[in-house]
Amino acid sequence: MPHVVLLGDSIFDNAAYVPGEPDVIAQLRRALPSAWQATLCAVDGSVIADVISQCRSLPTDATHLVVSAGGNDALGHAGLLSETASSVAEALGKLAGASARFERDYRAMLQHVLARKLPTAVCAIYYPRFPETRAQRLAVAALTHFNDCIIKLASQAGVPLLDLRLICNEDSDYANPIEPSAAGGEKICTAIVRMLKDHDFTRRRTEVYVR
Repeated sequence: MPHVVLLGDSIFDNAAYVPGEPDVIAQLRRALPSAWQATLCAVDGSVIADVISQCRSLPTDATHLVVSAGGNDALGHAGLLSETASSVAEALGKLAGASARFERDYRAMLQHVLARKLPTAVCAIYYPRFPETRAQRLAVAALTHFNDCIIKLASQAGVPLLDLRLICNEDSDYANPIEPSAAGGEKICTAIVRMLKDHDFTRRRTEVYVR
């Protein structure tokens, strides 16, 4: 029986943000074909490195893995957006340093996950929904650096990518500026199911799924 496991952070473990509504794992179980199982190993608040420990809780019959991680790591660098710089080059240098550390951690995590030798997909970090225009623009610009790392590493590994930036593209997809609502969760699950149905993991070729 096919068994998909969700690893990562609150993109998947969003129950606390949708009280009275279905969370992502409930929506995924409902959306999958009846022969499939789904398990949540993702934990709200997790960073990239935590995915390695989550792998210790994988069900023995897991057949597919989907990882959404990195948003909290990027959030940990939010202070960069308020720092002063004497030039654009200095500002870019600070972002480059942060993204280099991000890439190192993500690479180590992805290698650990892929060592399980199970079909695996990863997710890009979606944009936040900050009410203040300047904060939103800066966050989107900064996230480009971190998402570039994810896209690069996914392409090198030949795993499919769920681009949450395009999947969760409406205000109603967010329960707050950084967490998915039930509407956003439904979109995410629709994309996961489509990816599981359509992607040929044996080809080790990266394809991007946006719906």
